[in-house]
Amino acid sequence: MFDLSLPKLLILAVIALVVFGPNELPKFAAQAGRALRDLRRIAEGAKTDLREGLGLEFSDFDLDDLNPRRFVQKHLLSDPNPDHPDKTDTSSKTPATIILAGEKAPYDAEAT
Repeated sequence: MFDLSLPKLLILAVIALVVFGPNELPKFAAQAGRALRDLRRIAEGAKTDLREGLGLEFSDFDLDDLNPRRFVQKHLLSDPNPDHPDKTDTSSKTPATIILAGEKAPYDAEAT
C-alpha cells in the first residue's frame, strides 16, 4: 500500500530522530505502539459485536468478504462451475433462455 522499503524506513527513522530528538523518540514510539494496539482491540471488538448481532443465520459469514477486492475476486473472477468449463449452470434458468455452447440465440424480428 505504501511501498516502504528498508532504505525509506531508515530515512524516516533519521528524520524522526532529528525532529523529535533522542530523548523524545522512544516516548513517541511507545505511544504509537499503544495506539495501534488499542485500535486493533477496538476493531476485534467491533467484529465480535457484528457477529453477535447478525445471529446464527450468518454464523458462516466471513467479514473479509466485505473487502471490495476480495468480493470481486470471489464473485466475478472465479469460475462458477470449475468441473465443467463448457457448460453453464442452468438450474436457475427457464428452458426458453438456455443456450448451449455453439448454439445461436433465437431471433425475433418483431422485437427489434
